[in-house]
Amino acid sequence: MSNEVESAQVSDAMEVAQLSSLAAVDSHAGSCEAEMPSRLLNDAVRSLPYHVVKDLLSIGVCSRCVLRILGTEDHIYCHSSFSQSMLCSVLEEVTGFKSEGDFQFCSVCLGVLQLSYRDDKETLVKMESPNDMALVIAELVKKEGHQIDGFSLEVSIPQFILENESSLLSGMKKRYESEPWLQERLLSKCVSVKDVLKFAITKPLETLLNTKASASSFRIRLAYTHKMAFGNSVERNQGFKRRKIGTENGLQNVNDESVVANKDCSDYPTNETIAVTGRSSLKVPIDKVSEPCHLVYLCYRTHIYLCGRYLKYSRNVSQTRWIIDEERMGEASVEEIIGSNILPMYRGDNYKFHAAGREDIDVRMLGSGRPFLLEIQNARQVPSEETVKEIESKINGLENKLVGVKNLQVVGSQGWTLMREGEAEKQKQYCALVWISRPLEDEDVCSISLLNDMQILQKTPIRVLHRRSPLERKKIIHWMKIERIAESSQYFLLHLCTQAGTYIKEFVHGDFGRTQPSIGSILGCRAEILQLDVTDVKMDSF
Repeated sequence: MSNEVESAQVSDAMEVAQLSSLAAVDSHAGSCEAEMPSRLLNDAVRSLPYHVVKDLLSIGVCSRCVLRILGTEDHIYCHSSFSQSMLCSVLEEVTGFKSEGDFQFCSVCLGVLQLSYRDDKETLVKMESPNDMALVIAELVKKEGHQIDGFSLEVSIPQFILENESSLLSGMKKRYESEPWLQERLLSKCVSVKDVLKFAITKPLETLLNTKASASSFRIRLAYTHKMAFGNSVERNQGFKRRKIGTENGLQNVNDESVVANKDCSDYPTNETIAVTGRSSLKVPIDKVSEPCHLVYLCYRTHIYLCGRYLKYSRNVSQTRWIIDEERMGEASVEEIIGSNILPMYRGDNYKFHAAGREDIDVRMLGSGRPFLLEIQNARQVPSEETVKEIESKINGLENKLVGVKNLQVVGSQGWTLMREGEAEKQKQYCALVWISRPLEDEDVCSISLLNDMQILQKTPIRVLHRRSPLERKKIIHWMKIERIAESSQYFLLHLCTQAGTYIKEFVHGDFGRTQPSIGSILGCRAEILQLDVTDVKMDSF
């Protein structure tokens, strides 16, 4: 779990840095709207080696891929208002290349940068510009009813696309290695498919959602898959290593010189080789692409964690929902009472309840309460601190008075770490109602109180052997104190503090000798526990 959290934090930090550096490009793109973007695009295209543009177009590489692979200045092709048809038209007009036949999906990006895909109903969708895609996403966010103050945009694409590109770049390096533009453009300025798409739709999304892209807990994810990737991924992954290279503009480069130098088109199965007259052939790793990627739009919030301490006042309430043979045990559970009152306020999909240890259904949790963590999945609302306090008051004011909560608050994912650390270190205090088979003597009271930091050895109790491994556990009884009950010689209250994980019931009655020593063996008589309360769970970190 901690690795997962660290990975997410690193990813978020990288995205913030990337978006900051992209602001410069955005500023330039904004000026394009006032300075005739088509003219700027024409100027950018005229700076490219025409014969290479024609070669790439002739093997089915789409216009955006041509421009990004050749490192077009200022990444003008990322502008959200540029349609695929406009880019194609400018390229063909400037270079004199004329495409033949109907529209075809890009042999490198498989239609991703052509904004073409199959939706969840297998309908073919073709969008003209990134603005159209941003509109679809914004409508989905509003339909789901998410309350947002920022968003993080994520794009996942098939590994197959990266392999296509690596193969193509390797072929280009071999073919054009003597041409001066190669070192300047191909090896340093090629931007990844994911980054081009993310930047193209980020600005219009910010406008439509009226908020900024940031390292937010609210995620918009575009998940692309392709059926061709599944059949070829195993053999294609042999010897292929994905690599990220940072650049001064913050965009992710797909390759560097060492990658291009070490990759050969022959490393991959090639079904079609298209020769361009007068030159050595460029190879593409696949036949003509007949199907684009499948795209799923996902809008979700990363888990929200609330922590606090719960109190359980009933001896007929389990910690979590408990069903045996389709019959419910107990009248309710702590998990359900707390979760059912919090989830609606967050409008989440579901919740998970985690606690620092557990007590039996017939044991009350009193005193300071037991630390717990509630994980809300895909919350659509994020209540204020004031609302969280109102939720706490609502739970504590329930008519049946089965459960209460203390110190309810929102925490980050570090709540997991705090709970796990505390579990290993915590001490617990109890109050047990005990009966012994003979009258209690003053000498017994004194001898018990003198036993400090006593080590006991416990075998797995008989009552839990069906679900726990048969082990021996060493535990510490830190201190004990006997409180007499008026007008009773054989009943008393035993107050004790123990190491976490001690089986208290077995410590009292001995579990047929499986716990040594026990209260019964210390007092030299039979001892039985009638009731048990947890009065304190000591966790400094929680």
